[in-house]
Amino acid sequence: MATLAVIQTGGKQYLVREGQELKIEKLDLDVGASVNFDVLLVSDEEGTTTQVGTPTISGASVSATVLEQGRATKVSVIKYKSKSRYRRNVGHRQPFTRIKIEKIAA
Repeated sequence: MATLAVIQTGGKQYLVREGQELKIEKLDLDVGASVNFDVLLVSDEEGTTTQVGTPTISGASVSATVLEQGRATKVSVIKYKSKSRYRRNVGHRQPFTRIKIEKIAA
């Protein structure tokens, strides 16, 4: 039984388990939609059996359900130069998708 997997989405890699909820970069999907990810690595909890892909493992997939689409808290980006009356304050809210890992199939 494969209980740990490494997936890649949004330019980042995530170590996931079944039942885990996590925030990832925004996916253009509706809430409740199902999504499958390619698997880079699969391992059991003890680490006795591990499969590493080149770059992915053929036939392995991680299925997840979209729980929420949202935006993170505001980050203030401030630019300031002394003695020249230059100030800029720009806010940014990064969009995200919250997913729940349903099944890891190896």
